Amino acid sequence: MEDKLSGSLAPLCNYSGSVECLTDDLNIALSVAIDSVAPYVTKKRTLKKPAPWFDAETRILKRNCRILERKWRSTKLEVFHLAWHNSLITYKGALTIARNAYFSSIINLNRNNPKFLFDTVRSLTQKQNQTVGSSISAGEFMDFFENKIQSIREEIDAYRAANPTHPVGQDGVLPNRMVNSDATLLEFKAISLVELERVIKASKPTTCMLDPLPSRVLKDLFPTVGPVILLLMNLSFSTGIVPSNFKAAVLKPLLKKPGLDPELVRNYRPISNLPFLSKVQERIVAKQIVDYLTRNNLFEPFQSGFRNFHSTETAITRVVNDILLALDKNTSTMLVMLDLSAAFDTIDHSTLLHRLEHYVGFGGTALGWLESYLTDRTQFVLHEGAESKHCKLRFGVTQGSVLGPLLFAIYMLPLGDVIRGFGISFHCYADDTQLYIPVDSGDSAQIQKVESCLAAVKGWMSQKFLQLNSGKTELMIIGSKRDREKFEDVSLWLDGFAIPQSASVRNLGVLFDPQLCFDQHIRSITRIAFFHLRNIARIRSMLSVVDAETLIHAFVSSRLDYCNALFSGLPNSTIKSLQLVHNAAARLLTRTRKFDHITPILASLHWLPITFRSDFKVLLLTYKALHGLPPLYLKDLIIPYSPSRSLRSSGAGLLSLPKVKKKSAGQRAFAYRAPFLWNRLPSAIREADSVELFKGKLKTHLYNLAFGV
Repeated sequence: MEDKLSGSLAPLCNYSGSVECLTDDLNIALSVAIDSVAPYVTKKRTLKKPAPWFDAETRILKRNCRILERKWRSTKLEVFHLAWHNSLITYKGALTIARNAYFSSIINLNRNNPKFLFDTVRSLTQKQNQTVGSSISAGEFMDFFENKIQSIREEIDAYRAANPTHPVGQDGVLPNRMVNSDATLLEFKAISLVELERVIKASKPTTCMLDPLPSRVLKDLFPTVGPVILLLMNLSFSTGIVPSNFKAAVLKPLLKKPGLDPELVRNYRPISNLPFLSKVQERIVAKQIVDYLTRNNLFEPFQSGFRNFHSTETAITRVVNDILLALDKNTSTMLVMLDLSAAFDTIDHSTLLHRLEHYVGFGGTALGWLESYLTDRTQFVLHEGAESKHCKLRFGVTQGSVLGPLLFAIYMLPLGDVIRGFGISFHCYADDTQLYIPVDSGDSAQIQKVESCLAAVKGWMSQKFLQLNSGKTELMIIGSKRDREKFEDVSLWLDGFAIPQSASVRNLGVLFDPQLCFDQHIRSITRIAFFHLRNIARIRSMLSVVDAETLIHAFVSSRLDYCNALFSGLPNSTIKSLQLVHNAAARLLTRTRKFDHITPILASLHWLPITFRSDFKVLLLTYKALHGLPPLYLKDLIIPYSPSRSLRSSGAGLLSLPKVKKKSAGQRAFAYRAPFLWNRLPSAIREADSVELFKGKLKTHLYNLAFGV
């Protein structure tokens, strides 16, 4: 195949035509090559449970076993019975080895793909339900998905007509966000073959039906195909044209939740599949855009989505820090979680292009490329082997794309200035926006300020064809029980709709409670973690220690460690259940009995106890902040110690410890917890030259503290 492909691609290496023709010729060459060695065929799906580990060797052993069984049954001779018995033992042993080797390879290949691992474990531990079909046609799905977005746009138009434009509703360039005349991005830079190979190798090998070649095969054939792909990419960048083949998406309807009625079209959400090379190209462009925005400080400081070193964890850490410091001053906090309806799907393309040009300084072929990227995009539904009509994407950005979320973040840039105008703190992650402000009982002015801010936000969003869903927006008052009683009757009003208080809200994957003690969140983690441990226990005999540890880290440890900086400083009684999960995972991995002492087991695995894991996370974030790694909103919380007179500690790299009152509030805040833990580290750890070196030294230090080494 490689030889045939090399011959057909040779003329394309010196191609001088359009990017459209080059893309078509490349796809044809790839399709012909794969068809010559692996023609496309259709097969009926069998209902028999597959056993992919059943190879030629085990098949021969099974055949010999059945032959000996028939001989014994026909002759009743003991010699044949013994031979059959030994053959059966050999066959079962070989089958077990083959099965274990198969799942071991699956786990190793997908150790960074938790969803695939979860599906694999579920297929082994749970009874597979027969697939429930749906009588809904592909055309009906397509009509529903299109009409849903059109309906939202019509509702937005009606709101815009009924409500005069808010002063901040006009786009414009706000004074504190005006683009420097030197900050422009006029073209996307051409890339080298080495850079292209790096991007392709780092990309997940997902394959779309529009791909002429499976992505795994494309990766293997990169030495042959790479030069033509490089020419295609750079030609696209220099001309500012995105090939039409890269602008098509396949929509696959997926039930929103298991158990929903498959005959109701509203129970489905569209999942977009895009050509592999289109996502490779978007990844290249996204990196250049992020580098440009970061270099010129054009990102919203409190937007944590789609940015290096920013995450849901850093966002939650900052929000919780601010709320805990307010609690330390005996002040409650009003938290409002905004909800947008199909935010990615209603974006107005002309507004986005205006934002790119006048707000962040795009121009030339770079702006032309993005305009081409947004224009004439098509999509169709594929369901039960049938295709719907192909429809143009008139609004929005594709959610399955790489560039879509980044363009959405740029589209939302002015929102921060709208909220800041009311003196309210906020944080954004993609389309999730939360507002929070300290409130005192009886202070109606603060509540009115929040309502005015919400009205302004809704007005601005409607002008930008975004719909703030008042019915799904959530409100929580966080404070002491006594203070919250004073706010029992408080609710927010938005467009005549009352937003009541919630007893708990899910904030970027973390359950918030009114006292911010995270009891509900920890119970949720414990319940889910034990569910996964029970499933892993059912297949533990099939797994090696390495494979079992991989699954435990993917399903259990990852949940224990998610946003675990929030657990630092919590009382042991609160996090005890998390430690029990951790202990159970260690026993399962090492096959230790229930009542054996757990400390030596954890020490042998080099697993830090929960309290030390959370302290590790706080110290890691602190090290990154002190060494100039984003996010700046965490760096702003820690201040280097500067004594009033020269002391030996002046150059020790210590941090200033703020004064707080409450162990249950202020002492849990990152602004306090970070310097508190940092100042207790040996100087050799604080002075580590790199993040990796710091992590290694820190883990050794905490290990010695935890296990008394």
